[in-house]
Parts: sequence; C-alpha cells; structure tokens
Amino acid sequence: MQQALDTAREAAQAAAEVIRHYWRHGVRVERKADDTPVTVADREAEQAIRRIIGERYPDHAFYGEEFGRQGEGDFLWLVDPLDGTKSFVRRTPFLSTQIALMHRGQLVLGVSSAPIFGETMWATVGGGAFLDGETVHVAGTDTLAQASISTGNVATLTADARWDALGQLIRDSNRIRGYGDFCHYHLLARGGLDVVVESDVNILDIAALAVIVREAGGVFSDLDGNEPGLDTRSVLAAVPVLHETVLRRLQRT
Repeated sequence: MQQALDTAREAAQAAAEVIRHYWRHGVRVERKADDTPVTVADREAEQAIRRIIGERYPDHAFYGEEFGRQGEGDFLWLVDPLDGTKSFVRRTPFLSTQIALMHRGQLVLGVSSAPIFGETMWATVGGGAFLDGETVHVAGTDTLAQASISTGNVATLTADARWDALGQLIRDSNRIRGYGDFCHYHLLARGGLDVVVESDVNILDIAALAVIVREAGGVFSDLDGNEPGLDTRSVLAAVPVLHETVLRRLQRT
C-alpha cells in the first residue's frame, strides 16, 4: 500500500504544478453538457495523474472526472483532478485534487491536495491520517450543543423533508459554517469541526476524503447511513458520538 500511496502523492503533486501554472496565468472557461465549468487546467491535471498512475499500475482501472472510466479489475483509481473548478475560475482557493484507490469496492487509500490553499492530507486503511506529514485525529466532541456543523452543497436537501430536521440540528448545535469542498473534511479530520452534511456530491469528490476522515477516527456515510460507493450522492461525516445522533434526527421524517 505504501507504493500506491507514494504514487498517488506524486500524481497529486504533478496535478498541483499544472493547477498553479494556470492559477497564475489564467484560463478560458468552457461549459460541459451539464452546464458546469471546465478548463484546460482540469484536463491537463487529469492527464498528468493518469500518466503517473498508468506507468506504475498499467493493469488498474481508472475513473476520472474529465476523461471517464477506462479498464476493469479489482483495483479502481477514482480521480477528480480539480474539484472546485467554480472556485478556480472565480479566484478563490477552495479547490483541490482528489485521488482515491478502491479495491473490490472498498476504499483503501486517499490523497486530498489543495495546492492554492496550501495543504495536503492523505490516508490508507489501517495506516492513520496525515496533514503534511503530521498525524491528525477528529475532535472528542460528544454533545450536539458543543458541535460545529458545516454544510456544503445542499440544494437537493432544501426540497427534502429533512430540511427542517437540519434546521433544528443547527439550532441545537454550537455553530454553523459552510466551508464546503475539501475544506470542511480537512477540518473535521484534524479536529476543527464536528459534523459535515452534503446532499449533492459525486463519488469522485469525496472518495479520498472518506478514507481520510475514517482514518482520523471519524464516521463517514451517506445521509441514509450507507457506506460510500460509486453511486454515493450525499454525505454525513462526523465525530463518532455525533454521527448516529445526527443520522437518527435526519431520518426522523
């Protein structure tokens, strides 16, 4: 697993060089079929990642945000080369490269690199979670009244019966923030907040972060309590004591 982690970190660094280059020089923004933005930075970053991983693991499958899925097998790399393109084009630093490895449907490795924000986290199953080489762990918060909650993309949740339940959770908590993207997962993993709720995600956005949060001692599921998988579209991530509490209250609809 160490070799795979080294490869993922090297690939993330190669993507970071691409992203920093275009951050400095600017890019033309295009629109995908779903009307989301994409740039040459997204594409070149994924190509850099694919090249490095492909050289080391030519028999592994690869699923990337920009160029789709290639290959079959027990090992599948899940990659979003520039998660946060909207932030990138608006010149805000909340963007990252997400690289995860799945083995027979189970996430086993994650690297989350935020080159403009200036930090990288990584984890392997059973190996702990790290922020720039230092071990991290979730907070020991054990009551909702002490908890800090962060929400990301919750567009779908606003039309859901659980929206009112989330509102009550916010009223019962210590404070609410909306860090979004990689940022609130990094904060959760290193003890900076306690609960993350999102209703509109893609597995490529959160696969690496799921490994990191879990290895930091947190619990990571979708909003129905299910394990993350290729079809995951929502997230409830939290410190252990609060995950079950929040899940139960959101399901009480």
